[in-house]
Amino acid sequence: MGAGVLIIGAGQAAGALAAALRQGGYTDPITLVGAEPLPPYQRPPLSKALLKGEAEPDSLLLRPAAFYADKAIGLRLGTRVQAIDRAARTVSLSDGSTLSWSTLVLATGSRLRRLAVPGIDAAGVRELRTVADAQAIRARLTPGSRLAVVGGGYVGLEVAASARALGATVTVIEREARLLARVASQTLSAFFATSHQAQGVTLLLGATVSGFEQADGAVSGVRLADGRLIDCDLAVVGIGALAEDALAVAAGLACEDGILVDESARTSDPDIYAIGDCTRRPVPRYGIRMRLESVPNALEQAKQAAAGILGQPAPRAELPWFWSDQYDLRLQIAGLPIGVAREVVRGDPAGKRFAVFHLDAENRLQAVEAVNSVAEFAAARQWAAAGQVLDPARVADAAIPVKQIPEAPAA
Repeated sequence: MGAGVLIIGAGQAAGALAAALRQGGYTDPITLVGAEPLPPYQRPPLSKALLKGEAEPDSLLLRPAAFYADKAIGLRLGTRVQAIDRAARTVSLSDGSTLSWSTLVLATGSRLRRLAVPGIDAAGVRELRTVADAQAIRARLTPGSRLAVVGGGYVGLEVAASARALGATVTVIEREARLLARVASQTLSAFFATSHQAQGVTLLLGATVSGFEQADGAVSGVRLADGRLIDCDLAVVGIGALAEDALAVAAGLACEDGILVDESARTSDPDIYAIGDCTRRPVPRYGIRMRLESVPNALEQAKQAAAGILGQPAPRAELPWFWSDQYDLRLQIAGLPIGVAREVVRGDPAGKRFAVFHLDAENRLQAVEAVNSVAEFAAARQWAAAGQVLDPARVADAAIPVKQIPEAPAA
């Protein structure tokens, strides 16, 4: 029996890979090393069910703790990898020990971008990345508490929605001129701005944070560059994430704002794979390489790495997709809005059910943003993957059933 597979990281990608290897018949040792004390768990509920107190940490686990013992998957939790020795095929751990490997997998995830301003380390200024973060934020969210969310991306807006459900007063501070500026269409941004304002959230757009004020050792307000002070009892900062690729860089692996991998999730070292948020990967549908921070991406790359390690053919490439839940709104996105020449709205945003279709110059579907529109999402996900040509007028006509949109009208 060889040294087996060593997975650095114990998140969703790592857990999925370990399970896939055992399911695929891999019999050598498998070990996961994770910095958190919990075995692999789902992160999306951190900003929703867990934050609202509707779920407990154990319910987030991908599999019961007993699964790992039953499948002979070793867990080294609460432990960090300090360095990788590629020549010796070992890693050194924070507890002073070393582990050997035949195949190494980096599933190190991402770290949140830090806001470099005075007061960032004040008590009550939090980020949301782990179960412990969510529990600390939840403990401070009570009816009437004042929350400032710095960053108007998906996680920030999900936190805002959860906080309103708990009765907190919420202000969202976003540096750009609109919410979701880097990840959503203008139509979607405007819709979510209106939705949050209708729920009583105050939006401050085009606002830059210059620091955090303190009183009695805890945050008391967010100071803006124009001098305004936003009073708060709690601040949650979510301004994006960076690939956690420091170990890979130090080990001499090819990196470029993420660990560079191929379509099999292999790094520049054929015996080392990388999966999940830490990677910069090919997206064949669009002929580009990029970082994708999503559960579907983590699961897809876990399947790619499992196939490579098991000596099986690489699985078929999948279309990137994402989701977000806020209030009674279910947003589902399929594809990437690359090379878009026109956007077509199907449905009525005022009715909280619509979809934005992104078409290129030849009317090929590149991506869709669907709010409470499961049928549009399901169909458009297949069409975007195939580069289906659609008639914009038929897309916009809600009287035409979704599945009939691609059909040519009768002569």
